[in-house]
Amino acid sequence: MAQRPDFGNRNNPKDSLNRVRDSISSKPFVPNANITKVYHPDSLHSPHKAFVRSAIIPGWGQLYNHRWWKVPIIYGGFALLGAAIVYNNHYYHEYVNEGNRRFRGETAAPDNPYVNIPGGYQQFYDAASANQRNLQLSILGGVLLWGINCVDAYIDGKFIHSYSVDNNLSIRVAPSLLNQPMYASTNINGYIPGVKITLGF
Repeated sequence: MAQRPDFGNRNNPKDSLNRVRDSISSKPFVPNANITKVYHPDSLHSPHKAFVRSAIIPGWGQLYNHRWWKVPIIYGGFALLGAAIVYNNHYYHEYVNEGNRRFRGETAAPDNPYVNIPGGYQQFYDAASANQRNLQLSILGGVLLWGINCVDAYIDGKFIHSYSVDNNLSIRVAPSLLNQPMYASTNINGYIPGVKITLGF
């Protein structure tokens, strides 16, 4: 008996036509590219102005650089150092006066807070010397804080408003020959193979 032909695998002309239509109507896939914003320096912003303003009034340069959150930190530091200056100056003079009184052998007043403290004058001179040292350190800290405030304003104005770090970076790696150091040089060859890495931005 003859075998009947198999028509099950025959392609349907309608299916082929639908695939052609789908391939024509569909849009090609295009990946989303990351668009990097290119920074343009502000030619009107002057780091010198920021430095001078902070030198005149601490924190003014930070406001000029739009770094207002640094102003409370600066004045908080000045407040702490100012309190330390007042404290050490007060007790320095108080200990010196008490040491002088005991050195001269004078009788203490009834309201003297140190009347019940035994000992001679030397312990008060030593305490006054310690307060004098702390007073000088507090004054020096205030001067340093004032200088840091000026330098910080200049750095913000110079680098933050003049330079930016973005994705426009490139790196190049290439073979190179390096000079051998004196302690490792040989008579055979004065160079050693190496790798040169160049970063561009």
